[in-house]
Amino acid sequence: MHTQPHGGVLLSTVEIQKVLDEVRPHLQMDGGDVELVDVKDGIVKVKLKGHCAGCPMSQMTIKWGVESYLKKKIPSVKAVESV
Repeated sequence: MHTQPHGGVLLSTVEIQKVLDEVRPHLQMDGGDVELVDVKDGIVKVKLKGHCAGCPMSQMTIKWGVESYLKKKIPSVKAVESV
């Protein structure tokens, strides 16, 4: 299990991946997907794939969908960025 320290709290990539797995079916319904790339200093970096990768709404999907859900489930997440 890979972890990153954040303010005394360890962010587990396994834990983040589990939450992304909960979001994934919603993206897959529209022909997309999400891949965890990195976690550092409370910032989760993801890559949108499939139809989501070229979608003009992808930043809204990241912020209002993926980021808001991750923050709700793992409060120590500061932000989610697309790479």
